[in-house]
Amino acid sequence: MKLKYVSIIAGLGLMALSSCNDYLDKTPDTRVYLQNVEQLRKLLVDGYMGNDYAAVCELASDNMVDNTAPDNSGNRYNLSAYSLSDNQIFAWEDVTMDSGEDTPYTIWSSCYASIGVANAVLEKVEEFEADGATPEGPLTEQDKMKLQAVRAEALLIRAYHHFILANVFCMPYAGPELGKNQQGLPYMTYPETDVSPQYERGNLADFYKNIQKDLEEALPIVTDQFHEVPRYHFNRAAANAFAARFYLWIRDYKNAKKYADIALGENPKVNMNPYWRSTDLYSGEDHVRANTGLSNPSIFMSISVYSVWSRRPGSRYGCKDDALNATIYGSGPTWSGEHRCYYHRIFWDGSNEAHGLYFYANWGELFEYTDKLAGIGYVHMMRNEFTVEETMLVRAEAEIFLNDFDGALNDLKMWIDNRDDCTDKANVINPLTAGTIERFYNGSPGYGINKPMHIDDVFPSNEYSVTEDMVPWLQCVQHFRRLETIHKGNRFFDLKRYGIEIEHKIGKDRVEKLTVGDPRWAIQLPYEVWIAGLEKNKRNEVPTDTGDNQNHQLVN
Repeated sequence: MKLKYVSIIAGLGLMALSSCNDYLDKTPDTRVYLQNVEQLRKLLVDGYMGNDYAAVCELASDNMVDNTAPDNSGNRYNLSAYSLSDNQIFAWEDVTMDSGEDTPYTIWSSCYASIGVANAVLEKVEEFEADGATPEGPLTEQDKMKLQAVRAEALLIRAYHHFILANVFCMPYAGPELGKNQQGLPYMTYPETDVSPQYERGNLADFYKNIQKDLEEALPIVTDQFHEVPRYHFNRAAANAFAARFYLWIRDYKNAKKYADIALGENPKVNMNPYWRSTDLYSGEDHVRANTGLSNPSIFMSISVYSVWSRRPGSRYGCKDDALNATIYGSGPTWSGEHRCYYHRIFWDGSNEAHGLYFYANWGELFEYTDKLAGIGYVHMMRNEFTVEETMLVRAEAEIFLNDFDGALNDLKMWIDNRDDCTDKANVINPLTAGTIERFYNGSPGYGINKPMHIDDVFPSNEYSVTEDMVPWLQCVQHFRRLETIHKGNRFFDLKRYGIEIEHKIGKDRVEKLTVGDPRWAIQLPYEVWIAGLEKNKRNEVPTDTGDNQNHQLVN
């Protein structure tokens, strides 16, 4: 059975290798032949990123601290980083030490590889539709419906992975006008067939327009009809959750709420995460399976990624001190100290509790053995990429900017009430009200729970701006989002878009700060990519560390 072939190679993911080997002087025939619509649908299984952005983005955020820097008691630990690239990421430096798992390179190559799959499928969809037939014969009505579903999923895959790339490697989006002056990335809309392609980065405004175009083309035709396990695909709920998040990012709060409403349905409470009420959880793997398994109705879309992120405990960087007290070990508007939902659900490295605590259900791995006798295989982590809870917090944020404080309170209450309903009832929990939100977040909770937000400076809007009465509510949403997505990398994206300034204490006396407009908010492109010719992210000069206990300041 001879099949017509299409390339599924993502040129941008491989461009760094194009000049390294003589055999690449000719286009390698690593292709897949496609003959019918069902093959297109199955090929999209490979259209989801195989690597995680969590490690890079968490290390770059305020959710991790350096154990070799003095802690709140002046103690320091002589620990090495799990990977040399972790040191560079934590210091917001260009990563040149490693291109293995959990590095900018694997994010870049994984996303562009997924985009390459989507583009190959879209090319064949157009060909089949134009011909009215596949190589096997005329399109049936079933084929035509399935082609529309395949088109929707491929467009969503392409839009989503470009969105991740922008959030990692670009500055926070400044809007359709100011974004014209911001560096974008190549937006790939066709399969790459050249060996040594040359790309222009373009601007971020056009990049976001392309994401929006793909998203809006896909939303009317997305369907769950042909998915065997919808949760592993861009099903209808996941597509609308992605749309809600995208419109929140571009400050279109009406559409953010609209699509969140569709994703959540009329009664989202019934589908909220039952993990908090789970019992008989003994091992870390039990917690991971309870939180990420198919029985969890709160997951709109789950992605299996290769990552060794969860093997960092006990190394140089951890969730400790202010990072810990601002998240899984700290107080909130309705509770004091560690929230009872985390009792028996957070873990520490067995060698030293001081190195950091971890919410294992968001962090742990599931190991796939290829040879049990030899003890080898693949390290999987499951990303609950779109969920009821995260989408609920997207809607709450949109409602605040729409001055619908009652709606925001209702969503925030549903989020926290679900955690309050955990199995351990040891601590007293107060009800969440407008008053408790305003008292707590207008107060001084400490540990960096409240940090000044500069979203109006990052992305000026003629229609929306932060008013004084919004501030405690937005602080509450950001706090809850930080708890919801701990260890998953999303906090870095929220810091960027809100212009929340952070600092990292590094070693004995070095301090690095990220302020609004600092070009290091954009993670530098992988070394392998810019050495092959793609324009790097712009940087100002940073003074060399002299060990004089002075903060490093950017200079022009």
